[in-house]
Amino acid sequence: MNTNSTISRQTGHKNMLHLIHLRWMALLGQILTLLIATLVLGISLPMLHIVTVLVLLTSFNIGSHLRWHEEQAVSNTELFLALLVDVASLTALLYFTGGIKNPFAFLYLLQVILSAVLLRPASTWSIVFITTGCLGGLSVYHEPLILPLNSEYQFPGLYEQGLLLCFAINAALLVFFISRISANLRAGDAYLASLQQRAVEEEHIVRMGLLASGAAHELGTPMATMSVILGDWKHLPEVKSNTELQEDIAELQTQLLRCKSIVSGILMTAGEARGESSSSTQLEAYLNDLVDEWRETRPNGGGLSFSCTLPEGLEIAFDSTIQQMIFNVLDNALEASPKSVEFTAQVEGDSLTLMVADQGAGFKPEILENIGKPYNSSKGRPGGGLGMFLVMNVARTLGGTVKAWNREEGGAVVRIEIPLNSIVLENGQA
Repeated sequence: MNTNSTISRQTGHKNMLHLIHLRWMALLGQILTLLIATLVLGISLPMLHIVTVLVLLTSFNIGSHLRWHEEQAVSNTELFLALLVDVASLTALLYFTGGIKNPFAFLYLLQVILSAVLLRPASTWSIVFITTGCLGGLSVYHEPLILPLNSEYQFPGLYEQGLLLCFAINAALLVFFISRISANLRAGDAYLASLQQRAVEEEHIVRMGLLASGAAHELGTPMATMSVILGDWKHLPEVKSNTELQEDIAELQTQLLRCKSIVSGILMTAGEARGESSSSTQLEAYLNDLVDEWRETRPNGGGLSFSCTLPEGLEIAFDSTIQQMIFNVLDNALEASPKSVEFTAQVEGDSLTLMVADQGAGFKPEILENIGKPYNSSKGRPGGGLGMFLVMNVARTLGGTVKAWNREEGGAVVRIEIPLNSIVLENGQA
């Protein structure tokens, strides 16, 4: 099922619920009108037939409520049939209460307008022909309304008052219902726009993956060459006898290995969130190792304080893409607050919650409003603002969320929630 069809069915479900609510309002109005007609106006009506129609309509609405409370997909045909039931019940009630001479016959217009809003053109025209036929039939076949001879209420004044009331009811119900329908349509449009935005972002990630792949191939050869040269240098007599040079070469080799790791992380981050690099490990052990690695490879990394409250023996599948996601958040926090970064991890309900807090200047309002969008950065560097974009997309791929806000005492907080069922291993599989 494509996206447009899914949105259409979801909107149809909301419209059906509004139609059910409108039918309850109509039933209450019909009961109130009958009480006024019989008790105040003294009109004699075939109550057995009218009550039967109302009971059947009530039963239908109860059944509709029970069904559409569970069923989410509503088709045009089902909405059309629901409106046909309303037309049939209105026709039956009008037949027993004066037919076309009843001012409430203009309630047919409500059914026609609702069909124009809810249904496809062919179904709408069907409702137009059906209601026209019903109205034409009621002009010939109906039970007459007869007022008591001594009644102070007489036609045509009573008809005019009923016509005014019918107009008020039509107008109120149309405003109520169509405003709800318009809200549904706007919500559907907003949801579709968000999906389109997500598609654009994912396309951007694909382009980044292609760029990263090309860069990795280009960088692979020079890095391999440097690795060979450094290995040869280590065996030179003048290097072996110089402890300081040996330390420098060892440091260069370490940094070269880190460059290779960064390139691999970029490749995986630009692609799928779960890759062949995924491995089985204990959650707490994984996070402790991750924090140790980050501290060792970042200047001022010792300013990171880490605490976790996690269940014991929780076996999870993590890959380096998720590690890169966490590193991105920690790097941003460290840049904003070089002396103090707080990292906490805990399980809340069915989710793993990761929170990173710093004591920097916090996010600017325009950055917070567009958090997670590409090139949304306050650093002013060309190509900046991709870190949180990648964090957001990796978390979203896992079914999680990312939120960010500023603390009252200063600094910013980034909160990542990842469903446990997307990372926890069950019977050896995530």
